[in-house]
Amino acid sequence: MSLLQHQEKLLIVKAKNGDIESFELLISAYQKRAFNIAYRVLGNIEDANDVTQEALIKVYKSIHNFKGNSSFSTWLYSIVNNACIDFIRKNKKVKLLYIDKQEEDGYQKEIPDEINTPECLFEKNEVKRMIHDAINQLNYEQRTIIVLRDIQGFSYQEIGEILNISEGTVKSRINRARNNLKILISETMKVTS
Repeated sequence: MSLLQHQEKLLIVKAKNGDIESFELLISAYQKRAFNIAYRVLGNIEDANDVTQEALIKVYKSIHNFKGNSSFSTWLYSIVNNACIDFIRKNKKVKLLYIDKQEEDGYQKEIPDEINTPECLFEKNEVKRMIHDAINQLNYEQRTIIVLRDIQGFSYQEIGEILNISEGTVKSRINRARNNLKILISETMKVTS
């Protein structure tokens, strides 16, 4: 067991006993990724903030139920996913919109100046918008699987634990979602060309 795993287990035990500081330390490592999942699924910063906060309150209230069968992060992300599902059910009229302002990891990639011409930047933004629009057209199940795998980079096993499905189901859903995404993007490209 690594030092980090040992520290996490200690924080979990303390949090189960009502230590708020330990709980805050425990979730601080996962809070940004939890928000990113909610944001990518819901497409709105305010909604993602609300859902993330709601999920973290659920985690705090139910931490005594955490058995350790999966990693703490997987358990937390499954609660975030369920909070997103609940939010979408309550707000079926919500129109999804994705807006990227910086790279996912917070770092800006350095690109040679000749690539950053206004035309190239416009084209990159158009491609991003087209992909996000296509993701928005997927149903919740497919959108979630694309976000977890292709945007957040979770393994098949982690996705299975988060969504409470088998790895085989994860793989087939990813395949189906990617195929539908390709169709949606190619249809958009036909319309714009």
